Amino acid sequence: MRVFMDFEASSLGKHSYPVEIAWLFEDGRARSFLIRPEAHWTDWSAEAEAIHGLSRAQLHAEGEPAGVIVDEMLATLSGEDLYASSPSWDGKWLSVLLRAAGRPRHALRLRKSDDAFVDAASAILGSSASPAEILSLVESVIARTKPQDLVHRALPDARLELDRFNRVCLEARALSRQRRPSS
Repeated sequence: MRVFMDFEASSLGKHSYPVEIAWLFEDGRARSFLIRPEAHWTDWSAEAEAIHGLSRAQLHAEGEPAGVIVDEMLATLSGEDLYASSPSWDGKWLSVLLRAAGRPRHALRLRKSDDAFVDAASAILGSSASPAEILSLVESVIARTKPQDLVHRALPDARLELDRFNRVCLEARALSRQRRPSS
């Protein structure tokens, strides 16, 4: 099953670490955690805090330890198709979280959400649409669903990716119906 995942982080620096994680299954099941910083995680950006609204004090008070989160992730997400809007960044933070729990950094792997969108539209439209038309459909949905708010949080961001996926499927089905020969 497809699962859309998102992280919020301490910064966009080389030594950044995850502060929040959420995942959302295609069927709507969701999970979200604040992440308690490890002692050696010291990188912090006031700009990042202004974006996600999470303070270090809140993370220390309300966050879960990496091991607790990773155990649930591995039990729940192993074998699933994991997607993120920015797998290079989210994958970095996933690796940091996995390593903090003593697990291999590639125990779970992320693909780009756009790949799920393109694959779904291709499966629906088949040969009735060219790869360029499918890519245009996906890009159009993404452009029309840019969030307007300034605060980013992991679960709403994961939900945006699932909403985009569902929108791509809906529009691909509508296009497929339009292209069917009438009897």
